[in-house]
Amino acid sequence: MSKQILIADDSESIREVLAFSLRNAGYEVFVACDGEDALRFFDGRTIDLLLTDFHMPNMNGLELIRNVRNLENYTFLPILVLTTENQKNIIKEARDAGATGWLLKPFNTEKLIQTLRKVIR
Repeated sequence: MSKQILIADDSESIREVLAFSLRNAGYEVFVACDGEDALRFFDGRTIDLLLTDFHMPNMNGLELIRNVRNLENYTFLPILVLTTENQKNIIKEARDAGATGWLLKPFNTEKLIQTLRKVIR
């Protein structure tokens, strides 16, 4: 069974590029337009990795990370933040909330896939 990745990003073009690239790499992909939308996927189904933007409407990436870390079945879910944000204090805040790693946009698809393969077990 292929690994399942949830993408949460408010940019439709980013969601489409990520979903296309990840599906081509053999992953099953779920897509959400913000953190609030992403939470509906945490219904007991298997999710092997959350790939989230930091800045999103309704519920940003930081709030999403905190919410996911409070869900019993997803406490140890790998969470990668994919964003344009690179301020050390924001990165620290996300890591303190439970983010596993931090990737910067624009991203190289090949390197992104390599990183995902290292993080997903």
